[in-house]
Amino acid sequence: MRVGAIDCGTNSLRLLVADIDGNSFREVQREMRVVRLGEGIDRTKNFSEAALQRTFSGIDEYVTILRRKGVESLRFCATSASRDAQNRALFIDGVRERLGIEPEIIPGTEEAALSFAGATREFSSGPFLVVDIGGGSTEFVYGNDEVEFARSVNIGCVRMAERHQLSEYPSPESIAFAIADIDTAIAEAAAEVPLTREATLIAVAGTATTVAAAALGLTMYDRDAIHLSRVSAESVARISQMFLQMSKVERAGLPYMHEGRVDVISSGALVLNRVMLATGAKEFVASEHDILDGIAWSQVSK
Repeated sequence: MRVGAIDCGTNSLRLLVADIDGNSFREVQREMRVVRLGEGIDRTKNFSEAALQRTFSGIDEYVTILRRKGVESLRFCATSASRDAQNRALFIDGVRERLGIEPEIIPGTEEAALSFAGATREFSSGPFLVVDIGGGSTEFVYGNDEVEFARSVNIGCVRMAERHQLSEYPSPESIAFAIADIDTAIAEAAAEVPLTREATLIAVAGTATTVAAAALGLTMYDRDAIHLSRVSAESVARISQMFLQMSKVERAGLPYMHEGRVDVISSGALVLNRVMLATGAKEFVASEHDILDGIAWSQVSK
C-alpha cells in the first residue's frame, strides 16, 4: 500500500510517502518545510494569521505531491502547538479544505507512541528510551517491543527559545532560568518514565540530528551519515555551549544547518544536553526515523 504521512509540529511541516507491504518499507519521497506554526503560541495561545498561511502554503505543495504519487491512504497528525491553540478550529478547517481529510490533533501520549514506533522498528532488541525534542514539546518514551512508559512535557526548542530569549547571545541569567525550566520538566517526566534505567537512548527530530551533524563535522547535511550515528554526552555538552555562544549569522553559516533551525538550535541543544545529564547516558543514537515513520506504519498496522 502506498501511504502518505504528514507531521505538523510547532516548527516544521513534514511529509513522507512510502510503500508498505507486510514488514517491507520503501521510502518514496520525504519533504520538510519549516513553517513555524507555533510562532508566539507560548505567549498568545493562538495561531497567528501569518503562521497559518505559511502552513497552508506548505500543505498546498504537499497536495500536489500526494496526487502525483498516487497515495492510497493518508494520515495527518498535528502535535504540541495545535494542542495549545485556542483558535485551532481555523487550522482544522484549513487543513480539511485542502486535503479532504480530518486532521488529527493527537495527545502527547500518542505522539510519544508514534515516535517510539518509528524510531525503534529497525533495532533488534531493547530496552529503549526514545527522546523526541520537537518545537513545542519533548516526549520521553521507554519500552521494549512496545511502549511501557511515556510522558510529554512542554520544553520544545521553539517554546524555550521564545520563553527564555535564547536565539542569540543569551545572558547567563536567561540560560540559568532556561535550565531550571528544562530540569523541572525533565523531573516531571522522570516521575513517570524510568529515565535512568539502562536502555539504548535514541534521540529523534531536528535538534538531535543537527547536533549529530555537528559532532560528525559534516560539510553538508547528510541523512545517511547521521542515521544511527552515536554521539557522546561530552560532545553534546560541547556543541550545546558552542551554539549558545554563536551569533545567528555564524550558525546560519554552518554547512549542515537548516535555515529554519538557526534561531532554535541553541535551545534545542540545551534541552538535549540536560536530558543527557538527567539520564546519565554516555551517548545517544541519532535516528532519522521518527514520528513521521510511525504515522506511516500506523496506517497498515491497525
